[in-house]
Amino acid sequence: MLRRRAIGSASLPVLCGLLSATSTGALAQAAQEALPPVTVEAPQTARPRAATRPSRPRSASVGRATRPVALNATDSATVPNRTTSAGAARDGLNQAPAGQTATTIDRSRFDNRPAFSVSDVLRDSPGISVKQGNGPRDFGISIRGSNARNGFAIRNLVIFEDGFPVTQPDGLSRSDLIDPHAYGAIDVIRGPSSALYGNYATGGALNFRTRPGGTIDGVEYGVDGGSYGYLNNYLAAGKKVGNFEGSLFASDVRGDGYIGNSWFNTQTVNFLGTLQATPNDRFTVKIINNDLSTRLPIRQSLNQYYLNPFQQGCATGATAAPGCGTVRLFNNGFNATAGTDVETAVQAGLGRNDRRTIVGGRWEHDFDNTMTWRNQFVFDDRNISQPTGTTSSIGDFPSYNYMSDLTKRGEILGLESTTFFGAFYNTLSASSDTRNVMPGGNAALGRLSSNLFSETTNYGVRAREELRLTTSLTAVAGVGWETTVLKGMNTAYAYAGPTGITTTTLTTADRQFQNAAPELALLYNLNNEWLFRGRVATGYGTPQVSNLFVLPTGLSGNNTQLRAQKNLGYDLGFDWTPNNTLKLSATGFYEFFRNEIVSQATPVAGTSYTFNAPRSEHRGIELAADWKFYPGWRFMAAYTYLDEVYTEYVENITNGTVFSFNRAGNKIPGISPNELTARIGYDEFAGPLAGLGGFVELQWKDSFYMDNANLLKAPGYELVNVNVHYKTDLVSDTFRSLNLFLEVRNVFDRTYVASANNIANTVTGAGLQNPASVLANTTGSIYAGSPRTFVAGMKVAFR
Repeated sequence: MLRRRAIGSASLPVLCGLLSATSTGALAQAAQEALPPVTVEAPQTARPRAATRPSRPRSASVGRATRPVALNATDSATVPNRTTSAGAARDGLNQAPAGQTATTIDRSRFDNRPAFSVSDVLRDSPGISVKQGNGPRDFGISIRGSNARNGFAIRNLVIFEDGFPVTQPDGLSRSDLIDPHAYGAIDVIRGPSSALYGNYATGGALNFRTRPGGTIDGVEYGVDGGSYGYLNNYLAAGKKVGNFEGSLFASDVRGDGYIGNSWFNTQTVNFLGTLQATPNDRFTVKIINNDLSTRLPIRQSLNQYYLNPFQQGCATGATAAPGCGTVRLFNNGFNATAGTDVETAVQAGLGRNDRRTIVGGRWEHDFDNTMTWRNQFVFDDRNISQPTGTTSSIGDFPSYNYMSDLTKRGEILGLESTTFFGAFYNTLSASSDTRNVMPGGNAALGRLSSNLFSETTNYGVRAREELRLTTSLTAVAGVGWETTVLKGMNTAYAYAGPTGITTTTLTTADRQFQNAAPELALLYNLNNEWLFRGRVATGYGTPQVSNLFVLPTGLSGNNTQLRAQKNLGYDLGFDWTPNNTLKLSATGFYEFFRNEIVSQATPVAGTSYTFNAPRSEHRGIELAADWKFYPGWRFMAAYTYLDEVYTEYVENITNGTVFSFNRAGNKIPGISPNELTARIGYDEFAGPLAGLGGFVELQWKDSFYMDNANLLKAPGYELVNVNVHYKTDLVSDTFRSLNLFLEVRNVFDRTYVASANNIANTVTGAGLQNPASVLANTTGSIYAGSPRTFVAGMKVAFR
């Protein structure tokens, strides 16, 4: 029997006043730095900058208020201590552009804990919500609820790593390749941002920044290990040598998983190298490779979750314990004439075997001290084999991404100006198969269920102007224009009789979307303590080709009427930094969506149906705080309130005939209205115990609706984590430092929902909606979260 939550949703409103900070402590210093070109590089021969450049006001972003784009960034973990010399100022740029609502999570927040996945680090930013996906490190990341309705992977936001895109042209990102040990900081850019980041940036953007080689300056080896067979061996190496700076990260991660059939094994390699070829030319290379092999449990219904959250006793369908997820497979691999077999995930051998390879190059050229030209090319290949349910997706998805832009710094009518203009082109073409999974174990494959040829192409231009109107007021204006072309041909296969006489159904799509996205922002720096910011911006996101061919039943069909979603958002906020010990931030936002793209689970496991909700509204509050209230003590919190509703949407549900239901005023499912991460800790800073510390952390996620009719809720949860750590410098010719930590997660061993995909409402033959008691038996939705776990680790840095 499950333990009940110790704290109710209504018991935490007082914590909503705990505000969370924009991310650096030296905003004023960072804002006063002269604007260098967009670059990541080793030191170069000093070239003088404009000698009389006036200081700039602080930005809402953590870092430089003057950066026109947040596409290339490699910064050290210690953001606040950046120098202002021309050479040093070039390192660690592009955290977040001026005018954006943004937070930077620097390495100090996760360097002393077992950071297994993005969920362990991104919760420190307001506006972020994370849920378990289909795999150990596959997490759905949402900004302001942007991705909360999707069943797997990441959509409705754009992700970069060191300025190189890791979102493919079809808008899909996956976090499998992200090992937090590799990064120095993560920039979270919140709100519609298509003016700068283009298609799919309706929720915002993320930029993961690996540590430059000069920051590592040697070799670091680390190992984390703990409950459920978890083991992560990782290595980081980096150096600056002359005009070259490079860093390499590699990790091998394994575990048995805490749910039945969730064993995993994944390896990641991540390289960044920059050569200062001439005083005016820099070349950067980026390489990422991730190999993933994981078994995958079946998502449960809410009732199954209550009975057996960790799916124990699920060896076979015939002897499965209550609550085990199962799939019904064709014995012959193509139709039911030879009968079917009900099998568990263990018995069928469900899982994923994927590879992701990204290779990018960038050339930057300074024409003079005021103008930089940048060219960047990225090859990104996603190769998948995913028997996740009754079918298996198999395909190779190579993509190509090219961009070129100019950044010009100078004056307009005597006002300090930064002008940016760029163009881009990216494309992805693939032919992917969906095959039936059949009995026999190890995900044995039957005949072809469907084949999809898809082609996605985006091209366009973007421009941006930052103008300092007064010593205290900065205006930012930008616009992006983009054409998206979606082409697809879906062939569905049906098999009749015991021999499987084959018939095919062909559905084609050739859609073109043109979108424009303007934005305007104002930054008012009242004094050294207060920064006020306002922003109005737009976003857009087109469907992906595969959305056009899936029906509400999960079967192949014509869904080609889908439209692009668009949102218009207003942000108002402030940042208050009265001294070096306190940083507070608050942002209120209101966004209006048209044709919002919403996904919900279908009866076919792992397959989602996508539709447009004509109008909806998203509004909320983001609060954050970082308070060093006493020497050695530190309190941090990030809180998000979301209120997201349909304002125009009529849903049609078929049961013999079509019944219509008006969803206007209903909450959008999948959106938790309240989320909070709060942490209080102490680190001894002097004496024989210097370096010893620990913290207690609270994670709260409120309950949320799972269906459009708002009849069934996924339960919320509160988790407590406890950490003890010790870091010390070593006096040795070989060793530089030692870092040890022990963390207990979910201390009170609560059973909770880590992921709940949206489910479809159903009706009786008389047209009455089935109640929550019926919906609670709808499978394909829930993964339980981890029970109490112990993780210990160590890291040694070599000179």
